[in-house]
Amino acid sequence: MDPQLKRGMLEACVLTVLSHGDSYGYQMVKDMAACVEVSESTLYPILRRLEALGDLRVYSREHNGRLRKYYGITEAGRAHLDTLRGEWRQVLKVYAFIMEETEGEPGE
Repeated sequence: MDPQLKRGMLEACVLTVLSHGDSYGYQMVKDMAACVEVSESTLYPILRRLEALGDLRVYSREHNGRLRKYYGITEAGRAHLDTLRGEWRQVLKVYAFIMEETEGEPGE
């Protein structure tokens, strides 16, 4: 998969997960596992980038004697997610067009 396409997809997935409530890295990886495989080493740079954009707020909370970093979506993040969803609607239109063109071809 094209790295730029995957990056945009992962940003949308992260923002979608966080639109349902605050979470932490490992839990987000588990939440996204049903639709996309992502490692924590891939996730954290995305979280840092979204935080730098102002799309996320970050705070720490103690869990089992250790501090755990939590992420929450901001209003800017919700607006960004709306923009990404609009872009994905356009991608889906292109996908439908491509699949329509190939459905009747030999070997299908």
